[in-house]
Amino acid sequence: MNRPLRVVSIAHSYSVALNRRLAHEMARAGTGRWEVTAVAPELLHGDFGLTRLQPEASESCRLEAVPLHFSKFVHGMLYGHRLRTILNHTWDVVHCWEEPYIAVGAQIARWSRPNSRLLFYTFQNIGKRYPPPFSWSERYCLDRCSGWIAAGQTVARAQLGRKCGYEERPWCILPPGVDIDRFCPNPELRSRALTHLNWLPNAPVVGFVGRFRPEKGLAMLTAALGHMPSGWNALFVGTGPMEDMLHRWAAPYGDRVRIATDVTHDRVPFYLNAMDILCVPSQTTATWREQFGRVIIEAFACGVPVIGSDSGEIPYVIGDNGLIAAEGSESAWTSVLSGLIASPERRAELAGRAAETARSTYAWPIIARRHLEFFSSILDRSAI
Repeated sequence: MNRPLRVVSIAHSYSVALNRRLAHEMARAGTGRWEVTAVAPELLHGDFGLTRLQPEASESCRLEAVPLHFSKFVHGMLYGHRLRTILNHTWDVVHCWEEPYIAVGAQIARWSRPNSRLLFYTFQNIGKRYPPPFSWSERYCLDRCSGWIAAGQTVARAQLGRKCGYEERPWCILPPGVDIDRFCPNPELRSRALTHLNWLPNAPVVGFVGRFRPEKGLAMLTAALGHMPSGWNALFVGTGPMEDMLHRWAAPYGDRVRIATDVTHDRVPFYLNAMDILCVPSQTTATWREQFGRVIIEAFACGVPVIGSDSGEIPYVIGDNGLIAAEGSESAWTSVLSGLIASPERRAELAGRAAETARSTYAWPIIARRHLEFFSSILDRSAI
């Protein structure tokens, strides 16, 4: 084949420029061999409200904008017919960064040409049995696809254990990546962030970044902090239904606790650099467990040591680059957190190890090359 291989990557999250980094890096890594097109919604109702697609001058891949309907309801959203026109072109690989059990998954499977190799990406790490029509969508997508990608080890085990078709298709584990140019240790940024927070650099900053929801473990973290003597500051970055509770808890601590609720993703490195410890105290529920924890690798890249619970994928992401505390044990969280606050040497050791792991394992160029290698393996199978 003389022409470059053509891949179209589709994701509703691509409406945010930072989330298109995978497509950009695949285009850079595949120069001369791969042509990459990213498909993104013109408008998306996301966690930070209504997002309008804004192409950047530095887009490394071709970018196609398509309408997306009902985006307030992820399971029921649908792409406009502009996507059907795009998928009617000749594509070697259709990379669907959407779950196969939701409506857009089936829509992409239906509109992809039979000779295109369709690959799905899934974060689902609980072996759920979906009711119709979601079970129909998943079955149709699995029948149609040439392979699938799991975001982590618990995802792969959950899907393979269901015995509903995943085991019949080629698959691999590919985690999300991190922008190590944007997320990196930055002493100047740290100084500016501490000044912005009106803190002196004389007390370790314990941080949290994520949604303020019960399953994210805020009750566990605040309880653990409450058991410790003074000598720490706490920074909570996010928004959600527990915001009022968090403000009530923070009130007795005065200026020692800051809550930032207007932080867009591009500002997260600013706040991460202010932290000495990031806590990810997620709590498993009957219907949810932590699927990956992207903020963990963002903290790694910023040289921030991480304490995480043992919910879902967290222990596999942290590995030996941070510390694990049992998700249901307040005493365990108090012990691990107080020990790390008291040991700047241990924090420095973990920070260095975590930053190296971010560079060697999770940097987007590495993740992009691994995607292209999997795509090539699927095409090689098809050629046999």
